[in-house]
Amino acid sequence: MIERAQLQVITNRIQEPRKFIQVLMGPRQVGKTTMASQMLRKVNIPYIFESADAVTAVNTGWIEQVWEAARLKMKVLLAKEFILVIDEIQKIQNWSETIKRLWDRDTINETGLKLVLLGSSRLLLQKGLTESLAGRFETMYLGHWSFGEMEEAFNWNAYQYAWFGGYPGGAGLIEEEDRWKNYINNSLIETSVSKDILMLTRVDKPALLKRLFELGCHYSGQILSFTKIQGQLQDAGNTTTLSHYLNLLDTAGLLSGIEKYAANIIRKRSSSPRFQVHNNALLSAQKNEYFNEIIHKPAEWGRIIESSVGAHLINNSISQNYLVYYWRERNNEVDFILERRGKIIAVEVKSNDSENTKGLEVFKNKFNPDKLYLITNRGLSWQEFLKINPIDLF
Repeated sequence: MIERAQLQVITNRIQEPRKFIQVLMGPRQVGKTTMASQMLRKVNIPYIFESADAVTAVNTGWIEQVWEAARLKMKVLLAKEFILVIDEIQKIQNWSETIKRLWDRDTINETGLKLVLLGSSRLLLQKGLTESLAGRFETMYLGHWSFGEMEEAFNWNAYQYAWFGGYPGGAGLIEEEDRWKNYINNSLIETSVSKDILMLTRVDKPALLKRLFELGCHYSGQILSFTKIQGQLQDAGNTTTLSHYLNLLDTAGLLSGIEKYAANIIRKRSSSPRFQVHNNALLSAQKNEYFNEIIHKPAEWGRIIESSVGAHLINNSISQNYLVYYWRERNNEVDFILERRGKIIAVEVKSNDSENTKGLEVFKNKFNPDKLYLITNRGLSWQEFLKINPIDLF
C-alpha cells in the first residue's frame, strides 16, 4: 500500500512529548482514514479509533463517551500515552467546545491522552479550531492524489491522470468507463455535496449550488463573469449568493473560483472567477465523451490538459501556502499567477504548440514577476509539470 508523503510528518508529531491536537483535513476519498491507520501501526502507542459518520449531529455527548472510553482503557493498560482518533468530527454539533473542555481538563491533570481529528469539511473544521481551540492544534491538509502517486500506485500515464484524475478508489474501474463515471458522480460528487455541504451548512438554494457546481466543472479552466453565470442558471440569485456557494464548493475540495491577479486586493475580490476543479475526475465524469474519444479532439483535450495543470496547482496551494490567480488585460492573458511571501510566478500552458506568448510578455513588463514558466510540448511539457512540486517553482 502506498504511503503518502505526509505520513511521516504526522507520525513524528504524534510521538513528540509536547501535546497538540493533530487535525488532518481534506476532501473525501483521498486517504485520511488510511493515513491515520498507517500512523497507528507505525507508533507503539495504544489507541481507540472512532468515527462520527454514523452519529446524529445532535448527539453532543458522544464525544465525551468515546473520550471516557479512551481514558479508561489507558488506565487499564497502565499506559503513559494513549491516542484517540475521531473521524468526521465536524458532523457533531459544538464539537470544538466539547473538545476544548475535555482537552483542557486532561492538560491540567497531565493525562497523556493524544488526540487526532479527521474531517472532510475544511470550512467547519477551521471555524471550530479558530473559535474554540486556538493555540491547541496543528493542522495538515491532505489533498487529492498527484500524478506521481497515481503512477506509483496504479502505473498510470499522464494522459490517464489528466482524464481520470486523482481518486484512488476509482482507479480499478477505468476500463469500464460508464461504471467509473457512476462511481465518481454518485459515490463522490453527490456524497460530498450532500454530506459535506448541504447537511452541515445552511444553503437556501441547494439546487442552485448543485447547478453551479455542474456549470463550473463544464467550464473548468475558463473565465466567466457572474453576470454570464447568472444568465446560465435559473433562480441564480445575486452575485453574493453565487460567490458564497462557490466558496463552499472550494472548501469541500471540489471547485474553486480563481480570482484575477491585481495589485489592489479589492480589485482581486471583485473580479470574474476562473473556474477550476480540484480533481479532473470531477470534470470528465460529467462529460459525454469517453477517454479514447476525447484525446482525438485537440481543442477539447487541450482544455483537459490546462484544467489538470490548474488542479495540480490548486490542490497543492493549501499545504504549500501559496495563492493562485489568473491574469487578463484586454486580449492578453496568463493562465496562472502564483504568489508566495512576496514572490510572483507566472505559468502559461500551451498544449497546442502555439507561439503566442504575448500575455507573458505584457505581464512581465507590468508586474516584473520573479519567474516565468511556459509549458509546451517542445520545452517543459505538461506531463513533466504534473510531477513537479509547485513549491519548487519559487
